[in-house]
Order: sequence, then structure tokens, then C-alpha cells
Amino acid sequence: MAGKIKARIGRRLGFRLAGLALIVLGCFIRILDPYPVRMSRLIYFDVLQRISPREYNPELPVKVLDIDEQSLANWGQWPWPRTLLAQMVQNLGENGAAAIAFDMLFAEPDRYSPARLLNDPALAGVLTVERHAQKADYDVMFGLEVARWPVVLGTAARTSQEGSQISSKAGIVEIGENPTAGLVSVPYWTPIAPPLDRSAAGIGGVNVSPIGGMGVVRRVPALWGGPDGALPGLGIEALRVALDAPYILVEGSSKEEGIVLAVEIGDFRLPTTEDGEVWVRYRKDQPDLYLSADAIMQNPDDPALRSEIEGHIILVGTSAAGLFDMHQTALGESVPGVSIHAQIIEQILVGDLLSRSDVTAALELVAFVILGIVVTVVMSNFGAVASFVTGGVAAMVVILISWLSFQNQSVLFDATFPLAGGMANFGLLAGYLFISTEREKRVIRQTFSHYVAPEILDEMEANGHQLQLGGETQEITVMFSDIRGFTPLSESVSATDLVALLNALFSEIGDQILVERGTIDKFIGDAVMAFWNAPLPVDDHPCRAALAALKMRVALENFNSSSIMRDRPPIALATGCATGAACVGNIGSRRRFNYTVIGDVVNVAARIEQNCRHVDYDILVSHSIQQATNSDLALLEAGFVDLKGKSEPEPVYVLVGDRQLAGSAEFKALEAAHFRLLEAVRSRASQFDVANLSKECAALAATIEPGLTSFYGTLPGRTADFRSEMVHAQPVFSHHNGLRESAT
Repeated sequence: MAGKIKARIGRRLGFRLAGLALIVLGCFIRILDPYPVRMSRLIYFDVLQRISPREYNPELPVKVLDIDEQSLANWGQWPWPRTLLAQMVQNLGENGAAAIAFDMLFAEPDRYSPARLLNDPALAGVLTVERHAQKADYDVMFGLEVARWPVVLGTAARTSQEGSQISSKAGIVEIGENPTAGLVSVPYWTPIAPPLDRSAAGIGGVNVSPIGGMGVVRRVPALWGGPDGALPGLGIEALRVALDAPYILVEGSSKEEGIVLAVEIGDFRLPTTEDGEVWVRYRKDQPDLYLSADAIMQNPDDPALRSEIEGHIILVGTSAAGLFDMHQTALGESVPGVSIHAQIIEQILVGDLLSRSDVTAALELVAFVILGIVVTVVMSNFGAVASFVTGGVAAMVVILISWLSFQNQSVLFDATFPLAGGMANFGLLAGYLFISTEREKRVIRQTFSHYVAPEILDEMEANGHQLQLGGETQEITVMFSDIRGFTPLSESVSATDLVALLNALFSEIGDQILVERGTIDKFIGDAVMAFWNAPLPVDDHPCRAALAALKMRVALENFNSSSIMRDRPPIALATGCATGAACVGNIGSRRRFNYTVIGDVVNVAARIEQNCRHVDYDILVSHSIQQATNSDLALLEAGFVDLKGKSEPEPVYVLVGDRQLAGSAEFKALEAAHFRLLEAVRSRASQFDVANLSKECAALAATIEPGLTSFYGTLPGRTADFRSEMVHAQPVFSHHNGLRESAT
């Protein structure tokens, strides 16, 4: 038992160490955070938003003035003359817009401006001075309107030196260790044509993704870094201008430089990533968000239109397909870039702000470790199915935590890595378990396929973890069976025929051993050794061994009457069985070993078998088997015999039959007569009385087991084996009730 426990602990320890190694590897991968891990995380966050998108609130003071297809049809192709834009700004301002932000660029002078045309040398001789005097500069006109109203102009990130360096109109106040050093950096910005750059109340970056960002827009920089300092994004700057806030507060880490924690505009605090990006909390695109630019140009005095503009932040952009400002959102929609800026402002106003901190990432790692430990421990103790079920429950808990964090706290908790890591851990450990189990089954099959019954072998394979292939001490029943009359038989047949005959005989008797769940240890010349209760436990192993001996007797009778034994002398078996403690396991050298048993019980069984000739009966069992089987077998006391290696004679018993025979009236009569015979022998009755009682027993035995006739025929000559001075409280049979009791 100690060996099994030790082996089981060692096997589990090795399995758990493998699981621990996989957990450590998973942690290392998560710290490296390769592209597949990042993308899985982002896609999972997209799924969360698609399941529960933000609700649109039409009461929020945010609108998009859309230069749509209808506006282009009525007012001409883009770009429009800036006098037209000046009129648009005037109409919006007079209708009470809190801020007007252009999600478009004004990098060059208006190409429609007369001032630009008069400066063209090719047109100088065509246009008169009077005409020059009559026409104004469209950029100046637009700049004047921009200066009158709270207007934010847009600029775009550029990597080439053709760009310019643009300073923020907003004051940037930093708290912490230089947090703006960690912002997404832009070397150059698209220039804004003078005098517009001087006229605007604010300037914001129109990019909705970092330079080179492709695909889905999930985060947008709240602030951009650059040589001339931080520059806010368009939506952030529009909100600042609408609130008339003089500065933007950048909150950073007090312990590490270049770490942004949050951005504050007025009373609004916006948590960001370390590089100043804000997670966009998307809602589905809504037509109510958009106002057509054509409407403000055609009907600026419309009261219904004024209610849509007054006190609102108006972001001017375009949804026209030909102007290529469409972007993919986390909800899978394609929307204008200006809509994304509008959604950022909306989520700030309603306080529905997504966040993801280092603490969240650490908790995800903890969840992965816990899930990995659960999978490993449960699988090592209860197997893959229990591990799958338990791991599935743990995975559902992780998903629930992630969902509640998102739904109730707007925290982005990634469940993909704990789940994927746990599944990978499960898969690899299940593979490891399968390989080790198959290896163990292969070892078991190679070791025992010739020695145990197929059904026992299947049970051993199914419960291989219970098998201890090493030395351990336990109670074993051992059988030795030897062929009687082998020498004359071997002299009468050729060696080839003798081998064939032995193989046939051993197959017959070996099958009986296997049927009774015995293990064939070895064939030794003309003898066979078997044992019970190993490698798998057999509860009634003494009785099983005895029943196997009885079945071997029947099989031998059939074998002697078969064609292979025609015209040959019959074969007899002598069988001895004993129960006792023995060491069982793989025994031998490092290169050659066998699964066998060693111990005193092996010697006892072998010596009992050798005494079959002395007792003149074919099946003898030890006193330990007689005690263990109680009334399950028909046994008769055969006296004390000398066993080589033993200082004192040992009691043995003849095995007559099974439980059914033991309960029969015929056997009870024989048992009573046998008891009277033993009393006569022990009381030193006359040889005449002993002989008569022996004949009485032989007559009763003739109808039960003919082999007992010779046993009783030789018993009067073995009276010394039954003398009372040799009996020390040994069990005998009572002639009153047939039960075994002690003789004194």
C-alpha cells in the first residue's frame, strides 16, 4: 500500500509539475503579449460592445453637420469656396452653436479666392485693377467668421517634413512625472492656411487612429505628442472650447515618467491608456445625429433647426462616399470619422467611459493562473472529464466576471487569455495524460498479457494508476501444480510432440486459472505457478485459487480423454495452495525482470504440492486457506506434514469440492465419519478400528470424489501425522454440527 501511495504521489507530482511549467510558459507569453494575444483581446472587447452597445441619447448636445450627397448636389463639388464655409459658420454661430469643429483640413489657400487668381502671372494681364479692388480674399473672409465664433479647426498627422509644427490653443497642465512624454508622438502636422490658424479658438487632430493605424478604430488619442508640445484630438478640443475651459489637465504617474492616467477638461475626467488614448464606447450609428449642411445653408432661420444647433457642439464632416472618410468601428459599422469624434464627446458627457488599467491586466493573469491550477489539480486527481467540467465552470465564472466588469463598471477585463490559456493547458495536459496512460497501458499489456485474463487486463488498463510495478508486501494466495507421470510420458513421445502436448495441457489448465482471476507467474518445466490478489486485488482470492484447482481437475479429465492423449498414459496433477504475506512486483536485474512473488508463502505452497504424493491426494491446501474460506469449500483435514525449510510440521487439508458440495448431505455424512476417524487416530485406537473407519469413509467418498479412496487407503499408514501431541489447538471438524472448532 505504501508503494502504491508513493507511486501515485510521484505520478501526480510529475503531472502537476508539467501543469506548472505550462502555467509559467503562459505567463511568459502574456507578459510578451505577442500580436495574436493582442488581437484576440481586442476582438473580444469588440464582441462585448456588440453584445451591449451604448444607448443613443438624442438629448445630448452633440450633432454632426454632414456635407452629404444632397449638399454636394446643391452647392457644388468639394472643396467649396470658403465664402460658403464662412456663411455656414455664420449661420451656425447665429443659431447658438456652443462650438463648431471642422473634421477637415485647410492646408492651402482657397483656390477660388480672387486674391489668389490675381496673384497668378498668367491671369495678371486679363484681370483689371478695378476687378482686383472689387474682390476680397476668401480666406480672410472665412477667417473673420472663424474669429467671431467658437470654431475649432482640424489638422492631420504627417510624417514628412512638408508638414508644419502646430502649437495647441489650449493650455496643457501636467500633474506627475512628465506624462506628455508618453503620448503618441507626431513629428509634423498638416499646416493650416493663414489667417485661419490665428483666427481659430482651438486646433485639434482629426486622426482617429495613430499614424499607420489600420482596420477597426477602437482607441483614439485624447492628446497627441509633438515637438511643440501636446495637441488635443478634435473631439477633446471641441469639448474644451464649448466649456470655455482655458486648459486641459493631464494626470500622470508620480512614480514613472511618460505614463498618462487620465485627461481632465473642466469638470470631466477621462481615463486613458498609458499613451493617452481613450477607448471608444460605441453605440450604433444613428441618423438623428446628423444634420444636412444643405439645411443650414438653405434655411438658417428655421426654428426647428435652431433647436438642433443651439447649445450644441457641432462637428462638421462628410459622409459622402467620394471623400473617403469612412472608418470601421468595434460594432462592425462603417461610419464617417467625424461620427467617432462625436461619440467620444457623447461618452464623456454621459460618463460612460471604458477603462483598462495595469491592475486589470494583472487580475487577468491571476485568473489564468487560477484556471490553470484548477485544470491541473482536478485532472491529476480525477481525470480529464472532471477537469473539463470543472474548468468549464471556472471558465464561465471568468466570463461572468468579465461581463459584469464591462456592463456595470465599464472595465475591459479580457477573458480570452485566461480561457485560451486554460484550454491550451487542458489540451496539452490531456495529451500528456493520454500519452502517459497509453504508455502505462502498453507496459501493463506487455507485462501481463500472457499471465492474466483479458478482462482483468482491460480492468488493469482502465485503472493503470492503481498498479504498482515495484516490490510491495501484501497477502497473496499461491498455487503450484505439477504433472504426475511426466517422466514415462516424455519417454514415450518425441520432443516435438511433447512440447505440443505440454502447450495444449497448459492452455487448458491456464484458462481455468485466468477464469478465476488468477495471475500465471511462470511455467517451470512440467509445473505451473500462479498467484491471486495481484496485480489487482481479488477479495476472495483463497477461495478463487481453490476453485481454480477444482476446475483444473475437470479440465485435466477432459484433456486425458481427448484425441491428443489417445494411446498414451493418462496425466495426473498435484496441486498445492497456500495464503500468506509475500512481496509482489517486478523482481530481477535492471535488464531482465519478471512480475512475480517471493516470500515464505511461495515455499509453503510448493512444499504442500510436493506432499500430494505423501497424502495420496491431488489437491492440498494450507491451514491459512482453510481459515479464510470457512464453509465456502468442502475441506477435510489431512494431518500434519513436514515442509522443507519449516521447523514444525504444518497442517494441510484435502480439497474435495466447492460450496455446493460442502452443503450437501453426502459431504456432511463424510465429514462426520472423517471426524470419527481422526478421533480414533488421535486416541490411539487399534489398527483394526482405524482401518474399519477408513473403509467407512472411503465408501462414503466413492460417490463424492473417487480420488479420496486412495487417500483413505493410505491414511491408516499415516497415523503419526494425526497424533494428538502434534496438535496444538488446531481446527478439526465437529461430528455434532460439522463446524470447525479447536481440538485440545
